Amino acid sequence: MLKSTITRLVVMLFVLTLLASGCAKKPAADEAGATDQTTQMDQQQPAGVDEQAVTDTAYDAEAAARNAERAAAKGLEPIHFAFDQYVLTDDAKSTLVNNAGLLRAAPAVKILIEGHCDERGSDEYNLALGEKRALATKNYLVSLGVDAERMSVISYGEEMPLDSAHTKEAWAKNRRANFKVKR
Repeated sequence: MLKSTITRLVVMLFVLTLLASGCAKKPAADEAGATDQTTQMDQQQPAGVDEQAVTDTAYDAEAAARNAERAAAKGLEPIHFAFDQYVLTDDAKSTLVNNAGLLRAAPAVKILIEGHCDERGSDEYNLALGEKRALATKNYLVSLGVDAERMSVISYGEEMPLDSAHTKEAWAKNRRANFKVKR
């Protein structure tokens, strides 16, 4: 019993000695109030810490940009047009307001606006109409604050239908402007 009590006391003294010797002392100031140079150097952060913070911030910015790009790519909704029209409907404008918000949140994202038509009309007419639809879409996005330099347009006319049926419902689906994120 006495032996275990002595062992405990020795261990406690050892721990107290370690704690006492490990405590930091306040640096002594000289007559002008300046601290010892070695103490000042010890208090400075290593150079690598600041560089790491910059690297982490750059990494976070890159990750945020990638996330914004993914969100923009997933969230850009197509718009639809009335027969033989390139004027934006109220529904199309509402969709474009949402798309513009996504694009403004991801300023590095560049998009291709694709103009599409249904199968009625000649190839030449539909190519021209598809381009007018894509340009009307781009112009509205520009009016909502999206930089024109980030957008390009192309017309596919009737060449890439979403629905190949020959019905009013299919034709309505095919009269559209789609958005593709450019890499």
